[in-house]
Amino acid sequence: MPRFLSLIRIEEQNPPVDGPSPELQERMGALLEEITKAGVMLDTAGLAPTSESTRITWSGGRIGYTDGPFTESKEVIGGYSIIQAKDKAEALEWGRRFLEVHEDYWTLTLEVREIAEG
Repeated sequence: MPRFLSLIRIEEQNPPVDGPSPELQERMGALLEEITKAGVMLDTAGLAPTSESTRITWSGGRIGYTDGPFTESKEVIGGYSIIQAKDKAEALEWGRRFLEVHEDYWTLTLEVREIAEG
């Protein structure tokens, strides 16, 4: 079965004031339990803010380092998941369900990409 990487993009400069509500955490926990029991979830995690990250660039034969935060970025990757699904349609369905557990005041984008094998 193919594997898919989901990248969760967030507006890091404008997060919800109170963060995830207890209700969101409960709904997310139930969804993660369901997807894990279904044998679909391989790995998932949130990421530290860009203020704690460093970008490494290769350009003109030289390495460059830039410490965060990256103010020019409107959206950043806030987390990821790796799932194994029968096809892209199933991967997209899990992604839709992930987004729908969030309250309306969240602004999120989920990018789903098949992992190239071999």
